[in-house]
Amino acid sequence: MTPSGAELIRQIKSEVREVDPAAVHADLHANGSGSGAVVIDVRESEEWDTGHVPGAQHVSRSFLESRIDGVIPDRDTPVVLYCASGNRSALAAHTLQTQLGYTNVSSMIGGITLWKDRGYEVGQPQTLSKEQRERYGRHLLLPEIGSEGQTKLLNAKVLLLGAGGLGSPTALYLAAAGVGTLGLVDDDVVDLSNLQRQVIHSTSRVGIPKVDSAEQAINDLNPDVKVVKYQTRLNADNIMDIVEGWEVIVDGVDNFPTRYLLNDATVRLGIPVVSASILGFDGQLSIFQPHDGPCYRCLYPVPPPAELAPSCGANGVLGVLPGTMGLLQATEVVKLVAGIGEPLIGRLLLYEALSATFTELKVRKDPDCPICSRAEEITDEEMGVFPDYEAFCAAAG
Repeated sequence: MTPSGAELIRQIKSEVREVDPAAVHADLHANGSGSGAVVIDVRESEEWDTGHVPGAQHVSRSFLESRIDGVIPDRDTPVVLYCASGNRSALAAHTLQTQLGYTNVSSMIGGITLWKDRGYEVGQPQTLSKEQRERYGRHLLLPEIGSEGQTKLLNAKVLLLGAGGLGSPTALYLAAAGVGTLGLVDDDVVDLSNLQRQVIHSTSRVGIPKVDSAEQAINDLNPDVKVVKYQTRLNADNIMDIVEGWEVIVDGVDNFPTRYLLNDATVRLGIPVVSASILGFDGQLSIFQPHDGPCYRCLYPVPPPAELAPSCGANGVLGVLPGTMGLLQATEVVKLVAGIGEPLIGRLLLYEALSATFTELKVRKDPDCPICSRAEEITDEEMGVFPDYEAFCAAAG
C-alpha cells in the first residue's frame, strides 16, 4: 500500500536529524564557538524575498540537486536546511544525505514560521525589480551569486583609475554586471590613437574628455549605474579625497610614481586594489589587499630602471591585450564584491599573449616593507602626507 503524503513526511522526518530554531539561533550568534553550520533556505525566491534567517543562503528546493555543490562543495560541512514549516527542508535534508552524500545535515523544526514566532530577527533582502531580474537573470542562476550577490553588486562602489586601455573593458563589464556606482578618474581626452584598444570610446567622441565619453557608454549599456567623474590626475594633494569611501579600486594607471602613491593611500585606508599592467604582448595582474596580503611596495621595493619599463606610447601594445587583462580585473572585482572564489591576493598572474600562456607567482608580504609593515603606526597627521615618488622613481632610474 502506497503511503499518503503525510505518512511519507513522517517517515522521512524519522530518518533525518531535526534541530530547534533556538539551537540554530544560538549557533549563528556563537562568535566562532558554534558548529559553523551553513544555513540554507530551500524556499522559492518569492518566499525568500518576504524575509529570511539572517546569514542564510538561498538555494530553492527546485534547484537543490543541481546547485548545492556550488554553495557547499565539502560534503562533511554541517548544514541546516529550513523552509516555511519544516516539511520541504526535511525532504531536502533526506535528499542531501541519501542521494548526494552529505554527512552532517539537519532540518530546522517549524521552519521560518516557528523562527518568527520565537521572536528572532528576520532579514529583509533588497528586492530586485522585474527589469533587474531580467537583466541579471544569468547571475541569479549562479548559486555563488544569486539574489544576494547581485544585491551586493548593485550596492557596490568601485573606483577605476584610468578610462583608457584597461579601464575601458573593466568599466563596461562592471556596468553590465550591475555594479551600482562606478567612479572614473582620468584627465585626458579621447584621441584617435586610443581607439585601437580603448573600446569604451568611439570615433564620434574624439576630442571630448574620456570620463564624459565613458559615462555616455556606461549609461547606454546600463542606465541604472551611477557614474562619478573625476577629470583630474591623481597626486599627493587629492588622492585621499578621491579614493576614500570606495569599496574596491581598479588600478589602470601607467606610471610607477602614481602606483606607489596609490599603494600608500589604500594601505592607510584599508581599500583593496585590483592592479593590472600591460606592455607589448605581456600583461600582469594581482590584488593588493591591505592586512591580508602583500602590498605593491612588497612586490616592487624600488621601481625598475626606465629602460626596462618603457611606456606603451614608447614601446607599443597589442590592441586586444588590455581587453584580456581588463576583463580579468573585472572578474576579480566581482569576486571581491560578491565574496566568492579565491581572489588573486598574494599571487601575481602573468599573461604572455604570443605563447598564450599564464604563469602564477607567489608574492609574499615583506615584514620590513616601509609601507604595509607600519600601516598601523600612521598618525592622523601623517595620513595625507606622502613621499615625493617622482623623485624616488627618478633616483631609481
